[in-house]
Amino acid sequence: MKTEFTAEQLENPKIARANEILRSCVHCGFCTATCPTYQVLGDELDSPRGRIYLIKDMLENDRVPDAKTVKHIDRCLSCLACMTTCPSGVHYMHLVDQAREYIEERYKRPLGDRALRWILVRILPYPMRFRVALLGAKIGRPFARLMPDARLRAMLEMAPKQVPPVSRNDDPQTFAAQGTRKKRVALMTGCAQKALNTDINDATIRLLTRLGCEVVVAEGAGCCGALTHHMGKTDESHATAAKNIKAWAREMDGAGLDAIVINTSGCGTTVKDYGHMFRHEALAADAARVSAIAMDVSEILMKLDLPQGADKEMVIAYHAACSLQHGQKIKTYPKDLLKRAGFAVVEPADSHLCCGSAGTYNLMQPEISKQLKARKVRTLEAKNPDVIAAGNIGCMMQIGSGTGIPVVHTVELLDWATGGPKPPAMNRAAQGMTGVPILR
Repeated sequence: MKTEFTAEQLENPKIARANEILRSCVHCGFCTATCPTYQVLGDELDSPRGRIYLIKDMLENDRVPDAKTVKHIDRCLSCLACMTTCPSGVHYMHLVDQAREYIEERYKRPLGDRALRWILVRILPYPMRFRVALLGAKIGRPFARLMPDARLRAMLEMAPKQVPPVSRNDDPQTFAAQGTRKKRVALMTGCAQKALNTDINDATIRLLTRLGCEVVVAEGAGCCGALTHHMGKTDESHATAAKNIKAWAREMDGAGLDAIVINTSGCGTTVKDYGHMFRHEALAADAARVSAIAMDVSEILMKLDLPQGADKEMVIAYHAACSLQHGQKIKTYPKDLLKRAGFAVVEPADSHLCCGSAGTYNLMQPEISKQLKARKVRTLEAKNPDVIAAGNIGCMMQIGSGTGIPVVHTVELLDWATGGPKPPAMNRAAQGMTGVPILR
């Protein structure tokens, strides 16, 4: 793609990076075939190629974003399926993130939008605040239909029927390896996940220690910063990310780390990008070190001796989270691990397409999100599985809200298969709370 940035504009490292990305696009349109919003809306401007044109025009002319441009950028899921499809290697993720930052700095949103974004930024990254909000939403859920704004209805409907008690395993501490220590790893416990589902971190700690890892929950680590980063709120996202970088760098410089393990793939994609995010800041070196050893839990498990399990006579429908298959390019590891543990694994049709969760997308764009959820649930249920497995809490909540089939994290199944407890979501189903059989 031809660009016409001035020499003065290109002195800005951010514009120089945008120019590099834009010039790699050859207009081929392959991205439109796998873009969920283009498939749902049928508008060229709701495809990656269309958004690239909008971003180019906005940045090149250094203009104040208009409502039309903002609307189409906001509708992007950041599922990154376009990056998997693109034959030219266009790094759309960095481009759209820069566009969102540009919009945040120069565009004044309507009051309702500003208020909703302020609420999300002040609540979701903070587990205790989020817990209180979930309890409030649980009380208000019966009145969701009365809400005039679809986004407020979506927030109330998101509230789970039960808010789990706090898990003390999420507190800063070290868990000793069972037997001979093979690796020392830091576990990122996250933020929203700690409020929505404490079973995932608990299962991860049990599984890793069982397989010979010393697991440390580092003092000072918390939210990865993805939520604010994807809203274009760079100062907030970098402040949050900096706490993680410093916390993990202390561990690396102290007793040492072989990996930083992340069991929420949306967070993993962001942490692995810390090196790029901080490339021009004082923390650049430490950020690059952190990104270099960040691993999805499936990656570290592939390096450990997961025992071969007997046939469980159970069919698992594996949902590939976009942030894992497109953001981190991890496509086979979770399925390989489940099969090794003894499960039969099936995949839904169009497994490359997003479920519509996408961080806060299901709250900010509920109508589009619901269409994507319905399609994803339909393709998963068509496989008639006993359980649905995923590697991202957002996907689990999204899909779980549309089906009676139990939805669990991949690591919970692997923990169970190697001696841990049965995933609680499956126990609830077995007790008749979902009406879905667990065993064939």
